[in-house]
Amino acid sequence: MSGKKPGGSSSPWTVLTPLRDTLPAGPAPAAPAPAAAKPAPRPPARAVVRLEKKGRRGKEATLIEKLELPSAELEAWCREAKAAMGCGGTVEDGAIVLQGDLRKRLEPWLTARGVRKVTIAG
Repeated sequence: MSGKKPGGSSSPWTVLTPLRDTLPAGPAPAAPAPAAAKPAPRPPARAVVRLEKKGRRGKEATLIEKLELPSAELEAWCREAKAAMGCGGTVEDGAIVLQGDLRKRLEPWLTARGVRKVTIAG
């Protein structure tokens, strides 16, 4: 069996083509809402990166302080830093705390994020 209809057409949908013109028009597509031009959030002017061991049972932790970002944005930065550095971390008292000594790796990452002055302490 060749699968062709007696009319010579190979598509079963050709029978429905004349019926398409008898259908009522659907609702008009909604116009897209104009995009509100939100100014891009300004990156922090400075960041202080330091290593801390005290009070962490001898384990090293790198702190990123003085970012002065809202807590939701600070959480987003922490999540992106953990992914970029391949480590664990959290936000504590307005600072991003990352596991391990990441001072050298964080400076270029912060600069790429728009931080103008990165200070590496101790």
